[in-house]
Formats: sequence, structure tokens, C-alpha cells
Amino acid sequence: MEKSRFIIGIDLGTTNCAMSYIDTSAGEAENNILLLDIPQIFSPGEVGKDNLLPSFIYLPTEEEKKSNSFVLSWDPFGERVIGHYARKRGAEVEGRLIFSAKSWLCHLSVDRTSSFLPVDSEEEDIQKLSPVVAQASFLRHLKAAWNYKIGKDTGLKMEDQEIYLTIPASFDAFARELTLRAAKSAGFENITLLEEPQAAFYAFLHNNKDNWKDFVKVDDLILVCDVGGGTCDFSLIYVTEKDGELSLERKAVGEHLLLGGDNMDLALSYYILESLKHEGKNLSSKQFQGLINSVRISKEKILSGAMSDDIIITGAGRGLVAGSMKFTLTRDIVQHLIIDAFFPLCGIDDMPESSVTEGLTELTLPYCQDSAVTKHIAGFLRGQQPTAVLFNGGVFHSIEFKHRVLQTLYNWYGDANIREIAVQDLSTSVSKGAGYFGLVQRGEGLKIKGGIGRSYYIEIASPRPVVPGMPRKTRALCLVPLGAEEETRAVLDKRSFGLVVGQPVNFRLLSTTLRPEDKTGELVDDWEDSIQPVSTIHTTVENPAFEKGATIPVMLSANVTSIGTLEIYLFNQEKDLKEELKFNIRGDD
Repeated sequence: MEKSRFIIGIDLGTTNCAMSYIDTSAGEAENNILLLDIPQIFSPGEVGKDNLLPSFIYLPTEEEKKSNSFVLSWDPFGERVIGHYARKRGAEVEGRLIFSAKSWLCHLSVDRTSSFLPVDSEEEDIQKLSPVVAQASFLRHLKAAWNYKIGKDTGLKMEDQEIYLTIPASFDAFARELTLRAAKSAGFENITLLEEPQAAFYAFLHNNKDNWKDFVKVDDLILVCDVGGGTCDFSLIYVTEKDGELSLERKAVGEHLLLGGDNMDLALSYYILESLKHEGKNLSSKQFQGLINSVRISKEKILSGAMSDDIIITGAGRGLVAGSMKFTLTRDIVQHLIIDAFFPLCGIDDMPESSVTEGLTELTLPYCQDSAVTKHIAGFLRGQQPTAVLFNGGVFHSIEFKHRVLQTLYNWYGDANIREIAVQDLSTSVSKGAGYFGLVQRGEGLKIKGGIGRSYYIEIASPRPVVPGMPRKTRALCLVPLGAEEETRAVLDKRSFGLVVGQPVNFRLLSTTLRPEDKTGELVDDWEDSIQPVSTIHTTVENPAFEKGATIPVMLSANVTSIGTLEIYLFNQEKDLKEELKFNIRGDD
């Protein structure tokens, strides 16, 4: 695709979405990363703009829809309310608010394409959405906002521009694929995914493009600590020197942790629930869900500077004021409860705790069993000593949380050994960094490299004859050698392999850190002592031109993407066959 005039960066966040853009036709484009002011409903009949779009969907009643109070210029029906008023109204009316859709997108134990949101709703007049459709709804809103304003002014639609969409570094391959599916559903084809911690670091590079080298030095190991509404995302970026110039390399990525602002909302809500119980006041399940939504708003007010905020819990009867309750959430409660539970001072060897999962559970998100962010940092580092930390995510708007993480790192490594690298705006840095990455892709900035930390192989059935009483021998075909750069496609076209079509088959991925000498295309015999299985794909390769069970010759190509997916292609151009296999390998590095 030809280079577009605009480069667009999107942070599709758990709590807020943001979108930046660069007009490359303007002079010194790298100095002009702008934020889109996103039109959205602020109150019935009132449309306002903000550079943040809260990631909430409110499903209005039939009566509310008939009032035409939720109509936008591009949406004459008002079927779904997205943004500021959705968050506010959803805290007042139970069972009609969709939130944390991004967290549901990575829930391995549910069908993320089925319609079950909001999970707490028993209303018969709403059409539930899947996590994929919810994510697509946010992207459609952003697209409509762009096309209504900038698209009209320039004649350039958003879907025709280069778009960089951020995801957690720890998203598995399926969650990444579902994100792309949501983008395609919203009308986007030209999408590139970028890890959120890297986007945050790119924002730092952009903000300090003339003097970023003053903040880092050779052999720095920088911890990117990104705690947002739904996830903790950790990455390590290593500073090296090549030919006299500083270079950056992403060395490690943490596991996927559903731990963030949502968990803090739940902790505060349960605290209030117990406090009310001591006063002889009990809440229904719907009232408790409404409490969680109200706590989210009050917590953000307090973390933004308010000393307290009154939370009103409506009566159990629909529309009834009678029986309503009030709780005053104070800054002292928020600060001490959250800091002690989520950011405790701990030892460097204190690992996160886990618990046994019950056989039956309510349909809810699989939050981390241990809420201690500092323990998860210890578990991620495991002997690796960072020299600097870059904070990102809305949670760190509270300076106390940032100070507690720094104090913990100081206790582990000493005050003189850790320093903070600051970003300008925690709410919009990811979207701006994604936009800047678009310029980097065009050769206008420094790219963070991500050399592969392991060699990867695919298991090949050996031609050796089967010996009675002994297992069939297999060989390991090296696809990607240790140290290979991401986004470098290797084509293994020196020989063909047999592919069975029309019946169930297994493809087994293998890896090792012990064989740096192996090259792409090399076949390894007797690999069991040095190479380990990683994962297996069970599938059936269909090709109507051949009988079931037929074996046809194919060649292979392989590529590790910048988001940690190993793409393997089995192809036969003469037979017009191309089969794609995708393995998530991010957690293996």
C-alpha cells in the first residue's frame, strides 16, 4: 500500500481509548503528533468533545431511544451510547453497561465471539454483545468521528490511512487475532499491532527526540511498568551501542496479568459492602454492580485531587428513591486500602501467590489471585536488575503508587541504582507513541529491536524405518535461529516436505536456547535432549483437488512478528495451496 498522508495511532484501552494522528504533508511531521477531539454524548441531548473516549457502552432502554437524546451526527438511531455518558449512566442503571471488554477479549475460558456482555444483565430488551463486537464498536466510533470531521475537510477517510493499534505485550495469539478481527469488522484493513509498553517508550523518544540520549546510557536495562484499567504489562528494554550509536532492544515481556484499576474498584466496593453490612444494610447483586460503577467514578475523582466523594446507592426497587444509601469515600480510604493491598513493600524473593480454582465459578474475569503489583514485578524480574523505570498507565496518575513502586525497587537495588524516565501524559502516551512508531516505520526515528531469544523448530516425521517396540523417530527443522530479527521472513525453498491433506494432523512447535549454531532450514536428529516441545496445533488441511489422506509436496516460510507471533506458511504454488499456522511465542523468550 502507498504511504498515506496521515499516520494514526490508537490506544484501545480497557478504561479509555485515545487516538493520535500525524499529517505527514506538514513540515517537520515528527513535531506534530495531534490528538483527536472525539465527539461523544456527555448528557442526554448534549454532545461534547474530549481526547479520551471512555471504553464503556451503555445500552439504552426503548424509552430512552425514543427520546432521540443519544443521536450523533453519524448515528441517527442512538442504539448504543459510548463514552462519557455511557460510564455515568451505567453507574445509575443496573444491567445495561458493558465495560472491560478488552479484558474479556483475552479470557481463555469463554467463547470471545459469543454475545454475553453485559454478563450481569437480566433485561429482556437489550441485545448483548461479544467482546469482539464491543471492541469493534469503539473503533467504529473513532472512525466515524474522524470521517465526520477530518475526513470531510481533507477528503481522506480514516480507513485509508496507516493505522497502528496497540495491544498488551502479553496478549496471546488468539487475542491478537480477535483484535484484528474487531478492526476488520469496523472497516479497517491496513492495521499494524504494536505492544503498549513499546508505544509508551516511543512516546518518551518522541517527547525527547533531541536529547533522549541524555536520559539513558549504554547497558541500561529499563523496566517499562504499565498498569492500566485492566492489565499489568511489564517489559524490559536494553540499551546497547553499535558503531558508536545507541541502540534499543526489547529483551523480555511479562505474562498476561488481569490486574489493574478494575481490581482496585472491586476492592473498594467490597470494603464499602462490608462497611454497610456492619450498619445493618445489605445490597442486592444489582445494587452491588451499580456500586462498582459508582466507585470507579469516585476513585478517579479522588485520585485526581478530591478529598472525598459521596456515593449514592439507589433503592432495590426500580426507579425508587426510598431505601437509597449513601457512603462517603475518602482519600484516606482510597490511598491506604489500595496502596497496602496493591503496592505493598515486599522482598525481591517474594513471589505472587496462587490459589486452587474451584470447579464451578460465576462467569467473571479471571483476575490475578494475588493483587500485589510489586510481587508481580519481582516475579517478572527474577534476577534481572533494571537501572531505570518508565511508568505508564492511568493507575500512575496517583503519585503515591509510583512512589511505592520506586521505594520497593530502591529497597531491592539501592537508591543510586534506579532512576525514573518520565513520560509527559500517562493517558495519551500510548496513542502518541503508536503514531510516532508509524514515522519510525518510515525510517524517521530509532526502532526498538526485538531479537529472538530462542531458536524455533517444527517437528518433521523422519524417513527412518519404524523399529518394532520403539517410538517413531522425528527430526527438528530449524525455522528461526536464536538472535534473528523480528519481521524477517525466512523462506525454506531448498527442499520440499510432505503435507497430509484431508484428515486431522498435528503440527508441533519446538524451541531451545542451547543450540545457537543451528541455522534456518537445518534438520536436527536426536533432538530430545536439547530441544523442548512448546505447543501443538491440531487441524485439518483441506484441498478438494486431492483425496483425503493424500500427501502433497510443500515448501515452508517462517516469520516472527513484532508482537510475538510465529507465522509459518506451508505452500505449493503449482497446486495453489497455502496453509498458515500461527503460534504465540511471546511468553517463551
